[in-house]
Amino acid sequence: MSSVNDSTTPRSQLRVGRLTKAHGLKGAIKLELFTDDPGRRFVPGAVFTLQVPTGSPWHGKKIELVELRWYNQHAVGFFKDVPDREAAEALAKAILWIDQDDAEQSDEEDAWYDHQLIGLAVVRDDVQIGTISRLEHLPAQDLLIVKTPAGDVMIPFVKAIVPSVDIKRGIVTITPPPGLLEELPEEPEESDEALAADEAPAADEEAAEKPSDVPAPTDTDGA
Repeated sequence: MSSVNDSTTPRSQLRVGRLTKAHGLKGAIKLELFTDDPGRRFVPGAVFTLQVPTGSPWHGKKIELVELRWYNQHAVGFFKDVPDREAAEALAKAILWIDQDDAEQSDEEDAWYDHQLIGLAVVRDDVQIGTISRLEHLPAQDLLIVKTPAGDVMIPFVKAIVPSVDIKRGIVTITPPPGLLEELPEEPEESDEALAADEAPAADEEAAEKPSDVPAPTDTDGA
């Protein structure tokens, strides 16, 4: 588990970006955006909840955006109270969350709250394999933690593996590559030889209990 998950975030928040690394000497930070509408999410004055390790000086704090710029098609943010490169480097790998009312209908495709996904049935090849117990938000990607009869399984929450999320039906469809999920061993079928061996003792017992048709020998020395 990545240390960035030591800080939890409210379930009514939406993950919108990640601070990747410092840019320049004036406190700018490159961003990886998780939203299709940065013009609405990343406006001057926007406030984000930070998901950082518990040992970070930014743990439990929020951060305010001053300006978002673009350099060579990369998003770069300037934030309040981040004056220089050293301060920016302390925020590397931090995940940005925004407050959002549960009643607000998100118009972003493939965007859900954690609590909307927890408890949903996970289906593969039309067969339910388990339910989502929680999510892990790692710097590289999100993971669905799926509770199955054989234990918890981690599923990368990416389109190639999770092509469909149906909140109304309560179903998450997965198409995992070979080897991602542990297959439960099937009970081996008994061979004909094994079945014959099992039946042989019963046949012997039956023969032993059945009366013999051969007459008993007669004593010819009698009077």
